[in-house]
Amino acid sequence: MSDMQINQVLAQMRALAQSAGLEGAAPTEAGRPDFANLLKQSLDQVSETQSAASDLRKAFETGDPNVSLAEVMVASQKSSVSFEAVNQVRNRLLSAYQQVMRMQV
Repeated sequence: MSDMQINQVLAQMRALAQSAGLEGAAPTEAGRPDFANLLKQSLDQVSETQSAASDLRKAFETGDPNVSLAEVMVASQKSSVSFEAVNQVRNRLLSAYQQVMRMQV
């Protein structure tokens, strides 16, 4: 992934965090948000997105007239994108952890 793509992903994550109200969440004593709380909130939000997509899919499959195929597809894509973003964050964290563990002390 190039630096430009990484910066675009970071900008998108910041915009999503701001729109989700995570920017001012649980500041630590240094005045910065607690990383663990932000990560948990993000994972909870992804879980909610997946549950909502699953509920819409089930409603569409059972023939609910209030649910359209377009709604189901959009919810499914949102769920997929949010899961992929969390997966990329996990991969980056794992890579950073492995690099720290390989450091000579």
